[in-house]
Amino acid sequence: MRPLTEKDIRSSVVNASLRERNAIVPPLDLVELDWDKLDYLGWRDPKAPAVGYVVTHLGDEPVGILLRQSGDRPGARAQCSWCEDVTLPNDVVLFSARRSGRAGRNGDTVATLVCANFECSRNVRVLPPSAYLGFDREAAREHRIEVLRSRVASFAGDIARDA
Repeated sequence: MRPLTEKDIRSSVVNASLRERNAIVPPLDLVELDWDKLDYLGWRDPKAPAVGYVVTHLGDEPVGILLRQSGDRPGARAQCSWCEDVTLPNDVVLFSARRSGRAGRNGDTVATLVCANFECSRNVRVLPPSAYLGFDREAAREHRIEVLRSRVASFAGDIARDA
């Protein structure tokens, strides 16, 4: 992922009002992030724990999304729709995002199950166990990274469709 500034982040959010964009609290460690190990930037708002933000690149442009966590937690251990990790013990929660443009103003939303603290980039980089003799673990890891990028981009594209 290409590095982002606070200004880049605020201007990229496609499904938020100007007031909501101005209220964004960027990640505290923004300047220290290892951008080469991120497939998207995701964080929770420290002032409003039920609010999260995701920024990814669609083509050359960053696209940011404001997410709201559902009050309900999945009954059983849910699987993240983006990284599909089933071995790590992090929580997965339901986030919804208002679509951009007219659809969002009319109340149209999209929801997805995502790692609660957006650990997907770290999860897909864990070397998977060997599935069979000759299994290429490194190729499997690279495939998981590409799939994560594709899923996040697809979600962002769905939200930004009317931007």
